[in-house]
Amino acid sequence: MPLTLDELRSLADEGRIDTVIIAITDMQGRLQGKRLSARYFLEEVAGHGSEGCNYLLAVDVDMNTVDGYAMSSWESGYGDFVMRPDLATLRLVPWQEGAALVQADVVWEDGSPVTASPRQILRRQLDRLAARGWDAYVGTELEFVVYRDSYEEGWRKAYRDLTPANQYNVDYSLLGGARVEPLLRRIRNGMTGAGMYVESAKGECNPGQHEIVFRFSEALNACDDHVLYKNGAKEIAAQEGMSITFMAKPNDREGNSCHVHVSLRDRDGVPVMAGDGPFGLSTAGAHFIAGQQAALRDLTLLLAPNINSYKRYQPGSFAPTAIKWGVDNRTCALRLVGHGPSLRVENRVPGGDVNPYLAVAALIAGGLHGIENELPLEEPCTGNAYAADAPAVATTLRDALADWEGSALAAEAFGKDVVAHYANNARVELAAFDRAVTDWEMFRGFERL
Repeated sequence: MPLTLDELRSLADEGRIDTVIIAITDMQGRLQGKRLSARYFLEEVAGHGSEGCNYLLAVDVDMNTVDGYAMSSWESGYGDFVMRPDLATLRLVPWQEGAALVQADVVWEDGSPVTASPRQILRRQLDRLAARGWDAYVGTELEFVVYRDSYEEGWRKAYRDLTPANQYNVDYSLLGGARVEPLLRRIRNGMTGAGMYVESAKGECNPGQHEIVFRFSEALNACDDHVLYKNGAKEIAAQEGMSITFMAKPNDREGNSCHVHVSLRDRDGVPVMAGDGPFGLSTAGAHFIAGQQAALRDLTLLLAPNINSYKRYQPGSFAPTAIKWGVDNRTCALRLVGHGPSLRVENRVPGGDVNPYLAVAALIAGGLHGIENELPLEEPCTGNAYAADAPAVATTLRDALADWEGSALAAEAFGKDVVAHYANNARVELAAFDRAVTDWEMFRGFERL
């Protein structure tokens, strides 16, 4: 459950809380921010916000300043924006002694929103749904690989020869899960203490791979929980002398997915997608899925933001390669799941490296494109979508960037400033990768070429 300000004040007076973390989510989906004294937060920041350098939304993953961003540069002096706390997100952080956390929206000094902020990008799409009297509900399923090595040991080893927590496929294995249960239990209980509704944990295919699933909730809240969970799981693993990675493809085995489930409800809580049409869909539900399918190539950059993201898309890997939809068909990019009130669409394109705010914004934008244009829903794929004659999911970041920059849909749904901002982020990553000499190249060519 979230904390109220009065509850936080009482905990601070009792000496049980002395630190309040204020956090924003950056382009890479990471929490960034400050640790504040509880007194200072209560007296100054809760009502006014706290400043942070605007380069937080204009750097690469290494926190290097890079050119090409309109909102932040050496020429503009790298000034501040304001992290304005959303007090509905105030909560305890049980795995950090004496700490609470609040997530923030990013605004300029005059109070106007920073449109490139991931949380603001999602808010814009949620406002479009709200204009129809609808709300989006979301569940994200994050997979990760657990290693016995600490993060520091992994760094010193150049991430070679790490020891996975399991030595073989432990998908659904209770024995395999028990080998890592002390860590998984700490994570589950920590997230419960932070106000999240944990459903389950299970093993996955890649050695050391596991998944913890949380109950669906309103879209913004689900994304807030997602980024805190991801950050907190890493912190708890580090405290245990272990490490976990959410990389989309950490090795040549199955990658880490992040299946995103989306459903719609009206203001009375009545499901919008369920109806008496084929497959239990309403007319709006059919258009919503058709729109996601039609928009998937245009918006893939928001679902697969990194070079590594695209290495998941291999035939027979449970990561999709064909832009098809199916009823409970895990070979498709879009999978219709549930019945009646629980009917929802699962997008299987994102990996564990996804920024959830951007992904959910893309799914809503695509769905609304289908509803606004009354796009017809094609017949579902009933067989192996890997073998289907169908448009393919983008296979490289370069292809996804070209689709994103050339998309009229993206410009209309997100605005040209957001399109340019995230296109520049992709170009920065591509340029960094193009300069790099990989281990694969060295082993392939050092002697033999």
